[in-house]
Amino acid sequence: MTASTPGDWKSELGEFLQARRAAVSPASAGLPDTGRRRVPGLRREELAALVGVSTDYYVRLEQGRGGRPTESLLDAIARVLLLDETQRAHLYDLARPRPRPSRRAVKDRMPDLTRQFLETLTVPALVMTRTMQVIGWNPLACAVFTDYAALPEAERNSAWLLFLDEEIAARHRDWEASARGTVGILRKTAGEDPGNPRLAALVGELAVRSETFRRLWAEHHVFEKTTGVNLLRHPDVGDIDLSYVAWTTPGAPDQMLVTYMAEPGSKSAEALRILGSMAASDQVAGGAVRTRRPVRPEIETRE
Repeated sequence: MTASTPGDWKSELGEFLQARRAAVSPASAGLPDTGRRRVPGLRREELAALVGVSTDYYVRLEQGRGGRPTESLLDAIARVLLLDETQRAHLYDLARPRPRPSRRAVKDRMPDLTRQFLETLTVPALVMTRTMQVIGWNPLACAVFTDYAALPEAERNSAWLLFLDEEIAARHRDWEASARGTVGILRKTAGEDPGNPRLAALVGELAVRSETFRRLWAEHHVFEKTTGVNLLRHPDVGDIDLSYVAWTTPGAPDQMLVTYMAEPGSKSAEALRILGSMAASDQVAGGAVRTRRPVRPEIETRE
């Protein structure tokens, strides 16, 4: 990969600063137009002057040799680079990583209360970890997305499926936006938990098998899944627009419950009703929600 993998916080910090610096125009930073520039965005010396440090120190900061920057300096950098709240938090995570307890090699488990609550929901719902691993689902979610129970555990991951499963990729009408948001979630997790071995393994596999993933990973975009809309195209019922809300689960802050809803009375709501009936029929008949197409051993699904 051309970009760093999770775990090297110094390299992650430098690459994030470079990516964000390249995205800010001199005019946005209040600098005069000096004509043609060799590089996009702000130069290192311009950013250093705007935040009040020497160019030498800022260069060392991007190279991972600047030590732990102060809170006031990080605030100044965030202001000049026009970082939003999620990006600002990510900058702090990278610049001042917090020690986390070592992770044991155990399976992620849902709390019993989360499982019981999931079973009561009448809308599609998933429980995911910070690495996008799907560890809980209800029948309607399987009808909308995929039959998670039929997948090997390694493939029960939203990022893995989006980049490496052609059928799942085809269900996203705006695949590029879904892919960028998914990579942004993984980037955010990398800043919060850089030593996560599962994240490192996932990023490593996706980087090897997907050129698009490598491109998006190198952008250092960060995204926090809270609310939004999924634009889907289901092979049985056509287009579905689903609004989602991501909830932090009680007793498990590293997990989130994501619920999906259609506008009442809409075509999407009718599509969900049909899929619910189909899922119920499949359960009664003991059948699978869908038959998976085989995944090619080495593919680049979307470009």
